[in-house]
Amino acid sequence: MRTPKILSVALAATLALAGTAPAQDRPAALGVGVFTFLSGPAAAYGMPGRQGAELIVEQINAAGGIGGVPVEPIYVDEAQGAQGVISEYRRLAESGSVAAMIAALSSGNCLALAPVAEQLEMPTLAWNCDTHQLLLDGASSYYYRPNGNTIPEFMAYALYFLAENPDVRRVAIINPDYAFGHDAAAIVRATLQAINPDIEVVAELFPRLGSSTFQTEISRLSSARPDVIFSNLWGADLENFARQAMPRGLFQQSTMVLALGETILQRVDLPEGTIIGVLGDGYWRSPEAVEIGRAAGFAEAYRARYSEDPVFPTMKMVNAFLVLKAAYDRAIADNGGAWPDAAALTAALEGLSVETMTGTITFREDNDAPVDQIVGRVGRAEGVDGLVMTDMVRFDGNTLMPPLGTDPIAWIGSLDDAFFAPFLSPATGQ
Repeated sequence: MRTPKILSVALAATLALAGTAPAQDRPAALGVGVFTFLSGPAAAYGMPGRQGAELIVEQINAAGGIGGVPVEPIYVDEAQGAQGVISEYRRLAESGSVAAMIAALSSGNCLALAPVAEQLEMPTLAWNCDTHQLLLDGASSYYYRPNGNTIPEFMAYALYFLAENPDVRRVAIINPDYAFGHDAAAIVRATLQAINPDIEVVAELFPRLGSSTFQTEISRLSSARPDVIFSNLWGADLENFARQAMPRGLFQQSTMVLALGETILQRVDLPEGTIIGVLGDGYWRSPEAVEIGRAAGFAEAYRARYSEDPVFPTMKMVNAFLVLKAAYDRAIADNGGAWPDAAALTAALEGLSVETMTGTITFREDNDAPVDQIVGRVGRAEGVDGLVMTDMVRFDGNTLMPPLGTDPIAWIGSLDDAFFAPFLSPATGQ
């Protein structure tokens, strides 16, 4: 079932709050640290996030800012590595130039930043890092995630291709060699095992992030002859893998599942029928986004500015800013119009529900917000020039999220046929 829309702080209503805080309480600008990849191979994924930030900040400021204060983003390049990211985060936090962070893209960087956020008492929204390890200890007071968790995301991919291909027996996995890739592989394996113990993982490959060639991996996948190849490669890695695998017939030999495939549709002619998706619900063409009614207008403005359509990292970044705005507006209202400090802002984030451009999020007690997961196939749509995602199924994020305090992989292993049965009929994610 689709999560009910719970609009705790509607953007249209909150814009009316602009100007309510006493002038003496307002800063001249609201500094926000924004962490993403701006250089290197990962910039193919990271720059659409930055561009989304630029445009949504411009739109928020044109509508009165947040509480009457203009937003001033400060961008940090994650390509410098974890130690550099930590240093920049700490520098910004201690400088007093920012009051909140939207960080980060990389799951590894988020895991490194989480304890720093607690130490510095810096309100932080994890705009993209999906690893289910991030908030497992339930101890975060300043780190919140409004944009997805690897458990529902990759359970959904396994469920989608099993619903479409119930006779699958041989599966291969090729994921990047760090937390995001290994987590996703573990989730897919656990889901397959819980549904059908006879399914065999015949190859499991973890190439280095930023690899330029995948010829060795393609050869191994071709030799293993799996029914399905699952991958959560992303950025330039995904583009390189797809371009190198297609002429070698890998897409014809096996059903390909590219978890982040939507991001390369405008640059790579993926074979129609390839299973692809987004991480979370951030597809601006989804029926729910169309129903909400804001994503198409944003996409039009984005296209006019950047000469391309937004991809799901764009929408994840945009949604993070909408959540930040909603939290500030709630905090201002709760504080009688006074500008909130860090404690008041995090108090406003607790249990907050927000309708974003592509769905609705509600924070749980562990500061995670389950997000629905959209999976589909490469195809074409009337009136659209180019490839899009078709045959979409929206999987309910709350249903696929482990209960608080449970080990996620063990939880998947405990699920029975009654749990999985509704998902394994083709075209059902309810």
